[in-house]
Amino acid sequence: MSEKDTISIHLVREALLQSCAPGAATVEALSKVGIVPALLEQPDARVPATAYARLWRLLARRRDDEFFGMDPRKLKSGSLAFLCGAAMAQPSLGASLETGLGFLSLMLEQMPAQLVRQQSLAEIVLLEPEPKRAFTYFTYWMIVHGVACWLAGRRIPILAIELRCPQPDFYDDYRVMFSDNLRFDRPRTRMIFSADCLDLPIKRSPEELKRFLAYAPANILVKYRDPNSLATRIKNDLRQMPADSWPETDGLAASLCISASTLRRRLADEGQTYQGLKDSVRKELAIVWLAEPQVSFTEIAARLGFADASSFYKAFRKWSGSNPGHYRSLILNEAS
Repeated sequence: MSEKDTISIHLVREALLQSCAPGAATVEALSKVGIVPALLEQPDARVPATAYARLWRLLARRRDDEFFGMDPRKLKSGSLAFLCGAAMAQPSLGASLETGLGFLSLMLEQMPAQLVRQQSLAEIVLLEPEPKRAFTYFTYWMIVHGVACWLAGRRIPILAIELRCPQPDFYDDYRVMFSDNLRFDRPRTRMIFSADCLDLPIKRSPEELKRFLAYAPANILVKYRDPNSLATRIKNDLRQMPADSWPETDGLAASLCISASTLRRRLADEGQTYQGLKDSVRKELAIVWLAEPQVSFTEIAARLGFADASSFYKAFRKWSGSNPGHYRSLILNEAS
C-alpha cells in the first residue's frame, strides 16, 4: 500500500470515538501518526491509508485493545496474531473461518458469530444482542474478511453485507472496502459470499505470518477507488441507461472524444477493462433487483440486456458462484 491510497477522515473520527479522549489526547495521537488534527474539521478530507493504519496500531497498543474499545471485553494486543496462527493451521478456509469466528466469539462479549453454509452460498452471521454502530460492524468485517483473504491468497468476493444498524451519514469507503451491496436496518447482520470459497486450501508459512502481521492493518485496507477515475465515470454512465443501449467500445471512445486504443490503455492503467466494467454494473444491478421479489428473473434478464433468463442464470453463477434463485431465497429469507 502506498501513500496515495487514502481513507476518509470520517473513519479517523470513528476510530477515535471510543478509544481516545477529545482535545489534547486526540491532537497528540494524530500528530504522532502524521495526520494533521485540523483535518477533523474538514468533512471531505482524506488521509493516507498508511497513516490510518499507524493510528490503528497506536490506539490498539495504548488501550491494549485491537477492537477500539467497542466491546465490553478487550480484544487484547496479540489477538490478531493468535487468530491468524490458529486459523492457518487448518486445512481449508471453511475450517479456518470456524476457528477464527470461534476465537472472536470467545474474546468479544457482544459479537458472537457463526458460519452457515447453504448450498452454493455461505454466510457469516453475527448474533449480537443489540445493534451496533456501523464502524463497529465494519471493523469486525475488516478483521474477518482481511484475514480470510490473506489465508486464501486471493480476494474473497462479497455478494452482500446486511447490518442491523441504520445507514450512517458516510459509508462510501465501506462500499469500496467490502461491497457495493450494503443493506442497512436489516433483521440480521451477515456477510454473504460464495460457498466455493470455503473449500480453498490454506498454505501459509510462519514466515508469511510474520510479514502479514508486520504490515497489518495497512495490508487489509483496500485501496480507495478514485471517484474521478475513468472507470468510475463509465460505470456511473452505464447505470443511467438501459443495458441494451450500452455503447460498444468504439462508440464509448467517441463519446469521450478519445480513440478506442486510448480508452483501452487508460482503463488498463486503472486495472480495468470495458467488459469488466459492464459485468460489474450488471452484477451490481442484478443483486439489487434479486432483493425485490416482485421483479421476475425474466424481467431482470431483460433489464440487463440478456437474451433470456437462462443466459442471465449462467452469467450470475459465473459472477457469484450461486444461481440467482438460491441467492434470492437466501436474501429474502430474513426470518430464518
